[in-house]
Amino acid sequence: MSRSDRLLMLIDALRDGALHRAGDLAARLGVSQRTLYRDIDRLVAAGVPVTGTRGLGYRLSDAISLPPLTLTLAEVEALQLGIAIVSEATDDALKSAALGLADKIDAALPDRTVPQGAAWAPALSPFANSARGISHMPTLRAAIRARQKLRVVHTDAQGRVTTQTLRPLRLEHWGRIWTLTAWSDTQQGFVILRTDLIDTADALPELFVDEPGKTLADAPA
Repeated sequence: MSRSDRLLMLIDALRDGALHRAGDLAARLGVSQRTLYRDIDRLVAAGVPVTGTRGLGYRLSDAISLPPLTLTLAEVEALQLGIAIVSEATDDALKSAALGLADKIDAALPDRTVPQGAAWAPALSPFANSARGISHMPTLRAAIRARQKLRVVHTDAQGRVTTQTLRPLRLEHWGRIWTLTAWSDTQQGFVILRTDLIDTADALPELFVDEPGKTLADAPA
């Protein structure tokens, strides 16, 4: 199992909001507790709201807290790059939110912060290119609202390519990673896909309605 897949499994294990002991999580993932602690640190570094301590346990927090922050020049550059990517989205709601956030950041920054002409550097992350996932957001969000089926081509972390017909149900954001929960007509079961690993997502001329066992309420917690 790749590290990225293991991190996603760890998020799934924690998403019920309960307190989970490190030993139980390590056994569930088939890794040592030392590896589990490193994975927890990676999730925290990636912005996933994991709370807890060694010896007591870990859980995912629903709350988003932004205490006063001190940012380095590189962190300000990375933040502004993310805003720039989202502001180019065709989804008006996301674009408006990005522009509003940019205004707030500009108002809070000192007069001289980032040198003029500074080049953007790629940011290393436990997950793949988040911009790639963002590019699919308008199609995914529109299909969820319209209850419209999608044809999705997806390449997993091992390079396996699948084409599925999906009933998109929910988008979730965990730090720098977005996931799509859907019912797969192809696999006849629920799937959770990382949006950054979706190659193409095309709306089909077919709507769907709730059917027993295929609704969001039936999906894994």
